[in-house]
Amino acid sequence: MLLKFNGLIAIFLILVGFLELTAQDTQRTGSITGTVNNSITREPLIGANIVIFNTTLGAATNANGRFRIDNVPVGTYVLRASMIGFSSSTVTDVVVSTARPAEVEFTLQESNIELEGVTVTAGFFQKLPGAPLSTQSQSYEEIRRLPGGFEDVVRAISILPGVAQVQAGRNDLIVRGGAPSENLFLVDGIEVTNINHFGTQGATGGPQSFINLDFVNGTNFSTGGFGVQYGDRLSSVLEIDLRNGRTDQIGGKATISASQFGLNLEGPINEDGNFIFSARRSYLDLIFRAAGFGFVPEYWDFLGKVDYRVSKNDRISVLGIAALNNIRIFNDTEQQRFDNSRILYSNQDQYIGGISWRRLVSSGYLTVTLGQTYVDYAYRQEDINLEPIFRNDSYEYESSLRTDLVLQLNRYTEINIGTQVRTAQIKSDLFLRTFETNFQDELTIDNTFNVTGYKGALYSQITRTFGDLSLTGGLRIDYFTLIEKSFAFSPRLTARYSLSDKTDLNAAIGRYHQAPSYIWLAANPENRRLHHIGVDQYIIGIDHLLREDTRISLEGYYKHYFGYPASITRQYLVMANTGAGFGGSEEGFASFGIDPLVSEGTGRTFGLELFVQKKLSAIPGYGTVSISYNNAEYVALDDKPRPGIFDQRWIVNLGGGYIFNERWEVSTRFRFATGRPFTPFNQDGTQDVALYNSSRIPANHSLDIRTDRRWSFDNFVLITYIDIQNIYNRQFRDVPRFNSQTGEIEQTSSIGILPSIGISIEF
Repeated sequence: MLLKFNGLIAIFLILVGFLELTAQDTQRTGSITGTVNNSITREPLIGANIVIFNTTLGAATNANGRFRIDNVPVGTYVLRASMIGFSSSTVTDVVVSTARPAEVEFTLQESNIELEGVTVTAGFFQKLPGAPLSTQSQSYEEIRRLPGGFEDVVRAISILPGVAQVQAGRNDLIVRGGAPSENLFLVDGIEVTNINHFGTQGATGGPQSFINLDFVNGTNFSTGGFGVQYGDRLSSVLEIDLRNGRTDQIGGKATISASQFGLNLEGPINEDGNFIFSARRSYLDLIFRAAGFGFVPEYWDFLGKVDYRVSKNDRISVLGIAALNNIRIFNDTEQQRFDNSRILYSNQDQYIGGISWRRLVSSGYLTVTLGQTYVDYAYRQEDINLEPIFRNDSYEYESSLRTDLVLQLNRYTEINIGTQVRTAQIKSDLFLRTFETNFQDELTIDNTFNVTGYKGALYSQITRTFGDLSLTGGLRIDYFTLIEKSFAFSPRLTARYSLSDKTDLNAAIGRYHQAPSYIWLAANPENRRLHHIGVDQYIIGIDHLLREDTRISLEGYYKHYFGYPASITRQYLVMANTGAGFGGSEEGFASFGIDPLVSEGTGRTFGLELFVQKKLSAIPGYGTVSISYNNAEYVALDDKPRPGIFDQRWIVNLGGGYIFNERWEVSTRFRFATGRPFTPFNQDGTQDVALYNSSRIPANHSLDIRTDRRWSFDNFVLITYIDIQNIYNRQFRDVPRFNSQTGEIEQTSSIGILPSIGISIEF
């Protein structure tokens, strides 16, 4: 297969050489348009000034808070918006092209400085209201150009502090020692259980995200200390903000990348509305089949959004997403039948829909969101004789209604009040023939489940500034009908103290609750006795601006888990140690919750994180340094503290790049992580509970490099890149497996060096 990649790269280089010979160096121009709004009330700001760094170009906002800058030479720029009485805001990585106007949205925060005529500079880093720590923002360009990221919104998070990567090629988020089931995704305000193709039921991971990055405006990722408006998750929140479509004319983009090809369309509906739409298909099935694999995945995904301005104060947006996943199994040879017998695979269809109404009110805004998600799972695992080992046919169908009211009572006080109601219809047909795990536990199940449950939430939060001190306090109440203790109360408090205009001291303390995964309740009727899972979080940190475009932060955290579901039959098993990877017989089907569970597991995680980030500025270079130390251990019913199965003590990420001009950009990323725990095998393939998670795989590290080249023509842009993962060819070492065919223990590893190319035409 590597020879096939080499052939593709040769063709790619020939194409680049041909374009270099034929391309003209004519200086072309484009436009920048956008809006400037109040960050709290969302009201448009009239008369705000926008300037482009290192140029004489700029503009001011009109009566609708909009601006437009024409005749901007193609290239990548930094923009700043400022207005008297507000802290200025800086947006980096604004790419001007001939294909379409660059759209920029500024949100300015009111300044507490009383001096009339003073504009306060906030620089390149702005903190979200109520989230002064443990939150990082990434723009579209920062995600797109990440080496080895496959232009994936979830994979881009892996470079941030506190995030562990379980397996190469998967998006299982392990945040500050938590489990893969503890992460919350919001797409334009709609809560989505999992945003990955072939997603793991009951958790949040999978091989690749189905969110089309081309339509992502930016992301906010919080690893702890998040406010009460986010609930039913313990570890992290990823907010994905989709952009609106073009307002000038119909345009689009055609792309072929490392794993898929697709087509985007966008444009105006009328002067008040616009749309975006994309359709993509993987071609991994063509590569896998040509290489002789018996396990061949294929998928489609579709995304559509309509945004419409009903009146000056009202906007409505409608969102629809579909992800269709299919696995084809070929058992033509005995070896293929054996290899496939070790695999748990799933055909999945996932649909997401929602409509959101935002209304500007006096000193604030009201948002009402109606969302629906549907996931249909069809899991299968068969033995070498093609007899069923495990079957799971199930679906999860959720409908939700959410309201959020944000009000600015005065320039020092902001209040947020919200409610959420959700219905969940869960249907499952589970079968596991009598099965013995590697730990000699005997399991079996033949169970159907069909029930409707209800969730509710009520929350309120207030942020108050007292000079250099800002406090945010809130309370969240959650309710779930399908478990024994239906109510959970979650108080939270965060604080930020400005030691100087460049240095802030931050702290947070709070309780977080999460309902057990639906599949755990469906798999075993006894699990309806479970309670909400809880964690108490304590965070303290300091951040300092080394210069306007460079910030350094240091944070320490401690998390105490309680009420974690633990197995009665497998008394070493706590569900925090499940949910990543592809699962199946080699993991004893643990992630499905087929055991009788009780809410008596506990755990603790603690760590220290250093993060340095330099944004793109007048110096056309950017970079990040992330160093994390983490320690995670959990206690099941046997009352023995053990390292968490996803525990990686040290994680180091170094990344950055340089934009030479409007045509060439080079970026690189280095990652190092110490090995996670595993249970060693005996010579006969069994494992001992006494040695559970007592060994560790070797440390993994890799270096990825990416080069981007842009060609600008009169009405379209050609973008190409070559991305080489693991350039020094060090294979990722995973936990060992026992091969019953050979009677040997296999030291599993992933593919080594992996080159890929991408070509897209934007018009």
